[in-house]
This record gives sequence, C-alpha cells and structure tokens, in this order.
Amino acid sequence: MTTLTKTLPQQLYLLCYTVDKGKFQLDNLQGRGQLLRAGALTELARDGLLDAKGGKVIRVPGKTPDDSFAASVWGDLPDSRPKGWLSFVHNKAHTAETPVRDQLAAAGEVTVSRGRVMGLIPADRVTVVHPDAVRALQERVRDTVLKGFAPMTIPLDELAMAVFAVELEVTCVWSRADVRTHKQALKELAARFDELVPGLRKALRDSYLSSRAVGGGWSA
Repeated sequence: MTTLTKTLPQQLYLLCYTVDKGKFQLDNLQGRGQLLRAGALTELARDGLLDAKGGKVIRVPGKTPDDSFAASVWGDLPDSRPKGWLSFVHNKAHTAETPVRDQLAAAGEVTVSRGRVMGLIPADRVTVVHPDAVRALQERVRDTVLKGFAPMTIPLDELAMAVFAVELEVTCVWSRADVRTHKQALKELAARFDELVPGLRKALRDSYLSSRAVGGGWSA
C-alpha cells in the first residue's frame, strides 16, 4: 500500500474518492475547487505565510511556496490591507481542479482519460491508482473523531480534512448518520480549526452553499 505524503490540496482531492464504487461520485465533487483552495490557504496559515487575525486574511512576506498551486493562491492574497476570505476561496475555484489533478497524475497517483458524461458531454475521467492508500487516508481522517483524540492534539492538516469534509458534505468521509452521531465531537473540531485559522471555514461553507444552490461544482 502506498503512503500518501502529498500536499493538503492533493490529499483533499483524493479524499473525495469513493473507494467502494471506484469513482468520484458527483455529489462529493460540488465545491471541490473551493475545497482545494481552502486546503492551500490552510497550508499557508500553517507555514506563517498569511495572517488571519480578526477573521480576515492578509499575505505575510516570505519565501514563495515551492508548490506551484500554493504559490498561486498565496499570490492572490492582499498584501496591504486584510480582506474577507470568501473571494479567495470562491472566485478562482473553477481553476483549482486541473493543476492539483495534474500534480497527482505526474506523481502516479491518478490517471486521466477522456470520456463523456451521460454519453454526451466530454469530460475527463480520473482514476485513482492506489485506492487502498485513499481508504487509509479517509480512515485516518475519521479517526480524529472515532478514536477520541483531543482537538488540540490533532495536526492542522488532518484537522482541516476532517472539518472541511463536514462543511462540503463529503459522504465518503462522513455519512449523514456520522454527522448526526458525532455532532458534538465534530463541533469541537470545527471550533479548534476556527481558533487556528479564523474565518476560513465559514467562507468555505458559504462558497459551497452558494455554488450548490445554482448547481455548481467542477469536474473530477
């Protein structure tokens, strides 16, 4: 089994894969562009390249991230006055899928072929090469709740994956029954994330709800 040691956006991309069905289900893809950008923003916060005090965001001077996707997101951020998160999560979400997918393809984690949706609409078909590694990733994310870890002990990347999967209703990670059963524990994880990166989670949820309302979402 391959161990995933990828960027947070790459792991979030794979997290949406339904292993048992061998595909990315459409209901787990709505908002994934926003999800990937939120992942990059979380990494930037982790690495001290943005400041989120007061629930707004500003770029912090520093070395440009080595990862090209994170670098592009970092370059979008304001550098003179803090601004609300939403536009940095939402406005370029439609451009987020391809660069992250192509990184995964170059690393041999996915293959991409051309197909058609409903036999009519041309679309790329993405296949995960190491489904067992994705299942292990999903189990690790679920363990943030199922093993009863204290929120303060959970690494930021895993905390983000657990929390973001709830906000975007990624059912291959948290079923609706899971969300009901573990409501309090998930609420505590969300509160911890909000302490670390204030404002980002709400912006992600708002972006997701607005795109879902108009049938938004991007390809696998």
